[in-house]
Amino acid sequence: MDYKDLATAAGNAKRHSHSPYSKFRVGAALLTKDGRIFTGCNIENSSYGLTICAERVALFKAVSEGETSFRAIAIASDEDAYTPPCGACRQIIYELAGDIDILLTKTSGRYRVYKMLEFLPHPFGSKNLKNVRHKKK
Repeated sequence: MDYKDLATAAGNAKRHSHSPYSKFRVGAALLTKDGRIFTGCNIENSSYGLTICAERVALFKAVSEGETSFRAIAIASDEDAYTPPCGACRQIIYELAGDIDILLTKTSGRYRVYKMLEFLPHPFGSKNLKNVRHKKK
């Protein structure tokens, strides 16, 4: 799978965005290590806290179907600027996919590739919970 195709898949996914409030459409395409692609789009709700980002939709779809090994995720919006993942998505991407490649795309078709840890340099993860002891009641 060429990253250009992954960027195109993210752009196509944003067409399904449900963003009646912000009008900010986002699509994501997640590439597994075995070459499968899972797409997602942002889905807004009038109670904004219930809105879900495109990146999380793609990751949750993949994980719900048993996928656990990922190579890259592409993110596309209608802006002719690179749109990075929000803070919540950065945490979810790191937790579920690790230090994968992140492709930020422009409407022109251009994209840049980053590593996840460039966006979240000091992540909180399962290693932080290894020494936690639960008190018995």
